[in-house]
Amino acid sequence: MDILAFDISILFTFENLFSILLGTFVGLVFGALPGLGALMAMIVLLPLTFDMSAIAAVLLLLAAYQSAEYGGSISAVTMGIPGTPAAAATVLDGHPYAKKESVGKALAYSLTASTIGGLAGGLALIFLAKPFADFALKLSETEYFLIALIGLITVSLISKDLIKGLISMVLGLMLGTVGLDMFTGEQRFTMGSPELLNGIDIMALLVGVFAIPEIFKLITREHDTTYEVNKEKMKVKLKRKDLKGHARPISIGSITGIVMGIIPGLGSVTASWVSYIFSKNTSKNKDSYGKGNPKGITSAESSNNGAVASSLIPLFALGIPGNVAAAIVMGAFIIHGIRPGPRIFENESNIVYGVLIGFLLTTIAMYVVGKFVTSLFTHILTISNKTLVPLIFMITIIGVFAANNLYFDLWVALLIGIVGYILLELNFSLPTLVISFILAPIIEESFRRALLMSDGSYSVFVTRPFSLILIIIIVLIFLFPLVKKQRERKKIKTS
Repeated sequence: MDILAFDISILFTFENLFSILLGTFVGLVFGALPGLGALMAMIVLLPLTFDMSAIAAVLLLLAAYQSAEYGGSISAVTMGIPGTPAAAATVLDGHPYAKKESVGKALAYSLTASTIGGLAGGLALIFLAKPFADFALKLSETEYFLIALIGLITVSLISKDLIKGLISMVLGLMLGTVGLDMFTGEQRFTMGSPELLNGIDIMALLVGVFAIPEIFKLITREHDTTYEVNKEKMKVKLKRKDLKGHARPISIGSITGIVMGIIPGLGSVTASWVSYIFSKNTSKNKDSYGKGNPKGITSAESSNNGAVASSLIPLFALGIPGNVAAAIVMGAFIIHGIRPGPRIFENESNIVYGVLIGFLLTTIAMYVVGKFVTSLFTHILTISNKTLVPLIFMITIIGVFAANNLYFDLWVALLIGIVGYILLELNFSLPTLVISFILAPIIEESFRRALLMSDGSYSVFVTRPFSLILIIIIVLIFLFPLVKKQRERKKIKTS
């Protein structure tokens, strides 16, 4: 089925529209509250997807993801504290502008730029996902293995500490091997437990890796934390003349976000900084950036929302999540018995086109809801963590149990959560661990099938032109940090 043949009226059911509005509101709340963010919002909402239709379930999560990226700018502008990591660049000009001019106007710049970036990313998703998937159908198991390997290497190398990033990768791969061997049927690392025959449940893993460590962090460090905000000048409104000259930074941000989102391991955080720096360095008024220039707000915010949709392109086209948020969306698909990948356009065309077009609705909902309720979030920002923590903990625990109705999953989530908190304290990369867990079966299955088809000959990985290109890319990825270090050493010697 072609996207033009999709019946768009399917999206305008009560279930789908309610899911979008609920996801938007929750995303705004979690994005605005420092320390929570998009991932926590998606994990809290994930249990609700069990009894929903596949389209409504995915749109619920995407609406939360999309709106949380904008929501992060609310606390960034009002308090100078980024609600999400992607809003860190927004603080540089958003907070100074709010103090100098108007909080509401600063948020209006953020909301407008986020909406335009989100729509641009949504259109990129609609027009690029299918061509990418058509190309992916021409790939063999060797290319799938190498593409997944590139994603694995990328998310490991971008960690702040290379060694800890690689250790996180290995831990994720190890967790991904728990269960039955897909080729021999032998049990692996199940410790005789029948509950682990199908592997570690993704809901238990996500809650254990992200929700529980963050809850521990809030309890131990920020239990009594409350924030004060200036509630004056909160009207989120711009005049046409206010947007004059913003076409360029918004265009830079949208394009940067789309490109960065497609590349596994980068996403909205990298996109916002790259866009901000590029916009600043190519501006005639560089010195005004960081002092309350609204173009700094629009360049950063358009990019982080532009990256939201494009980060889903590898998921739909290749079945490989570009970031952790995409991995959670993948989990929602799996819960409904759907495996993302190039065949999804043939096997589940109605669902996938509903999600692609529905993403534009999530962006419109973000703008409409954000326009009317952003000023109300000044009250939410003053809620103390000791009120929020029990509520979030209860919701996540119920979600883990509801996935399979197993108490065993609660213990798994708690154990992973304790280990995850220790890893977080030691600065290990938890996103790398999760993406490695998701990629583990893809890498193993593709690698072993490729060797079976070639009778055990490793030459199969270098006989196809595209395989060779991918191997060269892998080599370049490894060489890049080494070349960078060598240049830094030369600079130190010459200085």
